[in-house]
Amino acid sequence: MSKRPNIPTPQVTPALIMHRAARIEDRLHEIRERFARRRGYRATVIPYTGYGSTEWVRILCRVLLAKPELAEKHSRGARYAGIRGWRSFTSVPVNDVTVTIDIDGQTHHVRADRGGVVDTVVKVTLSPGWHVAELRTEDSVAVEAPVFIVSPTARRGIVSDVDDTVMVTALPRPLLAAWNTFVLDEHARVPTPGMAVLLERIASTSPEGPVIYLSTGAWNVAPTLSRFLSRNLYPPGALLLTDWGPTHDRWFRSGRDHKRANLTRLAEEFPHVRWILIGDDGQHDEAIYTAFQKDHPGSVAAVAIRQLSPGEAVLAGGRSKDAPHGTPDAPWVYGPDGASILHQLSDQDLL
Repeated sequence: MSKRPNIPTPQVTPALIMHRAARIEDRLHEIRERFARRRGYRATVIPYTGYGSTEWVRILCRVLLAKPELAEKHSRGARYAGIRGWRSFTSVPVNDVTVTIDIDGQTHHVRADRGGVVDTVVKVTLSPGWHVAELRTEDSVAVEAPVFIVSPTARRGIVSDVDDTVMVTALPRPLLAAWNTFVLDEHARVPTPGMAVLLERIASTSPEGPVIYLSTGAWNVAPTLSRFLSRNLYPPGALLLTDWGPTHDRWFRSGRDHKRANLTRLAEEFPHVRWILIGDDGQHDEAIYTAFQKDHPGSVAAVAIRQLSPGEAVLAGGRSKDAPHGTPDAPWVYGPDGASILHQLSDQDLL
């Protein structure tokens, strides 16, 4: 049986040393929360897909104030209903609120962080496969969060980037990134050709293993991304995103640090799993995967990099200059689409 590693509990940063931007943001949230509650808005839990082992689960969700009719949609099980586009970034988070987790007959109480996000590990004994946790806060109706339990016998998992990997966004281009993030919904986003088939094929070779979508995007767009992945037939899995806004010590969070930290955490949580890492050559995926493979060589089965088209590379600010660092035990493959990568992985006897 796999054991949960000792994951450090996040420490509360004293307000006196918090970045000025974070203090301003907290004050604005307090004002907006009071105003929204006076208008009848209700605390609502937005559930995200979690994962875990047979001895623990990682629960992910966010607490927002929502109009009564939107809260009612969630109470009827519409997990990804409601907030879209720019409105997802103007929604009011509820910080430092208690969230109740009911799973397998056990009840746990946790606190949301200053952005309303809950990212916590609870001890529970579950069988491998899909389970459901019920989440609620204050007087809200419970909502369901799916949780995938990784089998102790699983030997293969998937970690995939999102932007310019499973969907075409050209994210680093400021105006286009803002349009894609704040205006468009999942119907207007373009899936990368062949990538859904690639991920589904990999997942089918190890159905007991986890599928993780690791992105530098904000939790605000998680409902939109979840709808996009489902609509385009990507295999279900957990989204690991970042919070929006300043941290206690800087204006913006580091996307690269977020990816590195979560990859390291996954390697520690599932030492028996070897990951197929999927990304693109337009941002920092190659450098991040190279460093991870160097630090955790036994945790990487292969690296698959989607090559951007010349036009996409220009929009993305150029191609990465990192050279591939494949080994016979963990090869690197490159291709412009999912079909090309799938063929190469098959040639490597990885599928």
